[in-house]
Amino acid sequence: MLAEVRTPVVKRSRAGKVAALAVLVALTATGCSGDEILRFGWPVGVTPQADEMRNLWTWTVVAALAVGVIVWALIFWTAVFHRKKKTADGEPEELPRQFQYNIPLEIFTVVVPTIMVCVLFFFTATTESNVLDKKPNPDVTVDVVAFQWNWEFKYKSDSVNHEDPEISTVGSSGEIPLLVLPTGKTIQYNLRSTDVIHSFWVPEFHFKRDVMPSPEKNNQDFSFQNSIDHEGAFVGRCAELCGTYHSVMNFEVRALSPDKYAKYIELRKQVNPKTDRTNTAAEALTALNCGEWCTPHAITTQPFNTDRTARTASN
Repeated sequence: MLAEVRTPVVKRSRAGKVAALAVLVALTATGCSGDEILRFGWPVGVTPQADEMRNLWTWTVVAALAVGVIVWALIFWTAVFHRKKKTADGEPEELPRQFQYNIPLEIFTVVVPTIMVCVLFFFTATTESNVLDKKPNPDVTVDVVAFQWNWEFKYKSDSVNHEDPEISTVGSSGEIPLLVLPTGKTIQYNLRSTDVIHSFWVPEFHFKRDVMPSPEKNNQDFSFQNSIDHEGAFVGRCAELCGTYHSVMNFEVRALSPDKYAKYIELRKQVNPKTDRTNTAAEALTALNCGEWCTPHAITTQPFNTDRTARTASN
């Protein structure tokens, strides 16, 4: 009799150990740190706006998982402990107590989800407002021009002195489109397409926005702002299917400290004696020679084939 009483306890204990071991093996096998698990697959953000969006995503997923666990537990509990059984004489048991007219329970199932939706809406709207907020006088303004299948980046060498010449960077058959930006500064991106709809996306920004032809006519907000926390090299992509060579419509970002960025701008205005023209982005970065973040070479993208850049940003 004693053995009969202990058997279910032993089985439950073993099942708990097996479940705990399975969870431990799953976490160990993935090789994920705590931060990686909480990011749920998102890359590490490099802007304050990216951090806000990642926090919203993390806690939204945590809340969804918590609700899911409760729902799954109730389903399994009902399925296991409230199955239809038979009595000792083979007759079916009476139905358990029913709750279809339980007013407090029905109010609970309506009010609690409504509160959850309101809370989620509040944090979503707050995060969206912060991410899309624009300061009146950004430190750097970049005009991003997308066209099949390339990018052109145009910005003033000095955002205060508008008489300075405009600096333009465009990809070519031998050079990737390089967008060089300063860290710790407010940057505004003005997006425009000269042909079809494209999409400006840098995964580490945690932000993506369509690049529309004639955005004013399409009632589109074609600009956004951010600031980059630290130096780095990041790959950008077109995230809107835009034609034959959409997959190679990539660009790369170089984030430099303000002093390095100022030197880069000065180098862009200087004439290269070998080519008798102003330095390109790659030539200026090479002359700057400031370490790994100044490399003009592609990280994971490739230079364009000449046949793929038959168009220019102006047509």
